[in-house]
Amino acid sequence: METLTFDYPAGTRARGRALAGVVASGDLEVLLEPADDARTIVRVTTSVDGMAGVWGAVLERIFGAGTLPAAQLEINDFGATPGVVRMRVGQVLDMIAAHDSGARR
Repeated sequence: METLTFDYPAGTRARGRALAGVVASGDLEVLLEPADDARTIVRVTTSVDGMAGVWGAVLERIFGAGTLPAAQLEINDFGATPGVVRMRVGQVLDMIAAHDSGARR
């Protein structure tokens, strides 16, 4: 079991909370909450040790541009592939974007 923390620049504060996935073999859950500063902090708890470089590369592709909302993400992993990581993170980002759209109507 390994815990990793990543920090990225971000845009405005995320609005709303979101949850996607489930901790099960080959999957993961992603919990997203708004953050007050212009940063996104991602905390990964994974059952697979020694994969910090892979996690860093995958998350850099998602958050590296600094244009996504400021948030705190908690990722609980049970051996998910990079594709599943991107999908689940994308799902929570879509959920808060939908929340944002609904708030403006």
